[in-house]
Amino acid sequence: MEFGKLYLIPNLLGESTVDAVLPPQVASVVSSLTHFIVENEKSARKFIKQITPEKSQQSLNFYVINKHTQATEIPSFLNPCFSGFSVGVISEAGCPGIADPGSEMVSLAHQKNICVVPLVGPSSILLAMMASGLNGQSFCL
Repeated sequence: MEFGKLYLIPNLLGESTVDAVLPPQVASVVSSLTHFIVENEKSARKFIKQITPEKSQQSLNFYVINKHTQATEIPSFLNPCFSGFSVGVISEAGCPGIADPGSEMVSLAHQKNICVVPLVGPSSILLAMMASGLNGQSFCL
């Protein structure tokens, strides 16, 4: 059996609209998933409903990763991948794995030979770098 993938799903920053910020591929991937690793279930459900309004919320499985999550729980969040189901990681804002607990999932997925697929979306860190005037080719002054 082939493993499922770990999709890094970008979320909106601020009051942006889905159509203005996220490419259609993000909605397509979200509509195909039923397992999500999230920082906050309520806001993740809201985002999923916003991006794929036709998706049944009852069919979704959420695994919450935040400062209250026990380290021993985290490896089990990838169990659906071992059964062939892909899993999405959704941050509270911006791209998962950048300044949030999603980076733990990415590291663990690599260790377990699960394919990690980052999707294009807004990143506050990248936007700050772009607007700073600093040289993005080097991180030394």
